[in-house]
Amino acid sequence: MDYEAFFTSHLGRLRDEGRYRVFAELERIVGAFPRARFHGEGLPPREVTVWCSNDYLAMGQHPAVVEAMQAAIGAQGSGAGGTRNISGTNTLHNALERELAQLHRKQAALVFTSGYVANETTLQTLGAMLPGCELYSDAFNHASMIAGIRYSGAVRKIFRHNDVRHLEELLAAADPATPKIVAFESVYSMDGDISPINEICEVAHRYRALTYLDEVHAVGMYGDRGGGVAERDGALDKVDIVQATLAKAFGVVGGYIASTAATIDFVRSCGSGFIFTTSLPPAIAAAALASVRLVSSQPELRVRHQERAATLKRRLAAAGLPVMPSVTHIVPVFVGDAALCKQASDLLMDRHAIYVQPINYPTVPRGTERLRLTPTPLHGDAEIAHLVEALQDVWQTLGLARASKAAAE
Repeated sequence: MDYEAFFTSHLGRLRDEGRYRVFAELERIVGAFPRARFHGEGLPPREVTVWCSNDYLAMGQHPAVVEAMQAAIGAQGSGAGGTRNISGTNTLHNALERELAQLHRKQAALVFTSGYVANETTLQTLGAMLPGCELYSDAFNHASMIAGIRYSGAVRKIFRHNDVRHLEELLAAADPATPKIVAFESVYSMDGDISPINEICEVAHRYRALTYLDEVHAVGMYGDRGGGVAERDGALDKVDIVQATLAKAFGVVGGYIASTAATIDFVRSCGSGFIFTTSLPPAIAAAALASVRLVSSQPELRVRHQERAATLKRRLAAAGLPVMPSVTHIVPVFVGDAALCKQASDLLMDRHAIYVQPINYPTVPRGTERLRLTPTPLHGDAEIAHLVEALQDVWQTLGLARASKAAAE
């Protein structure tokens, strides 16, 4: 087989469809968030405003978080020294896990190298080791959850997105004695909708299933202390296992799960994705610990964040731009074509020094391509006004559908 020809041909098809992914080379600037330096090929660096960062609360540059990381590096060096089982468990890892367990009102927590690894490892381990386990997955679940469920080898059943009635139909048809796990998310990051956590948990527990909730796009941003949508909706005690990240609202990197002490110890002892991975550097754990403590103690951050998102949605709608329905901080703007979505992103960067990454298939279904905006507490009125004006210019230049036509699609 001509491997190079195969790779080249496939990449060519991606380019022809407008789905070839181009990375924007950015240099973040401490103290200037949401601005960064964009390094274009063959061009001098230029300052741009980032409108698609997952550093939702700008904690990645918070002075206390940066200081905690620097202090830990000075005291302990760069790396962890091994896996958690072989010299890689640090006092900072343990302190972080206690803090995360407290955040979600659980007995224990376990930190992974990423949210993806946390989902994949936990669902794979539980699905493979619970005898005859069946995994019930929301149709819109993240790729990491799908991977963990698939690799577990367990029976998997897909229920329609946020459809509690369909979930109950599937559960009712199952053997009552079979171990079951219902896996779903709180905030779905491409559409910005929220799951009915209480209702899903009630149905799952009626049929003696465990509930597994991904709060990656909600932790830190919802609830009195930032415990996620489950905290906001009074459902923390109904969620058996919560999974989330340290890389979005907390501005660092890593993932984790929180649950009962026995559940956490089981995954710690049996999950290969945890056992055989070098642990997070102590400096990362220190920064995450500082961030979790700050975010959980400052509800005004969440108030400001929600106000910024609501203001942006209102301004986009008033300008006739096709902002898609969203009840969260995620603000998708409909384009509906992969090539045009990429062109819109390029024009925003080239003409207006605004960086927004195009969102295409397979992240979203074909025909629903969009720009995904993520306002933060540090996007001011001037940045919002500039963005709206830039989008209007791009929409006019490309002849893109305005609000009424896009909404009909």
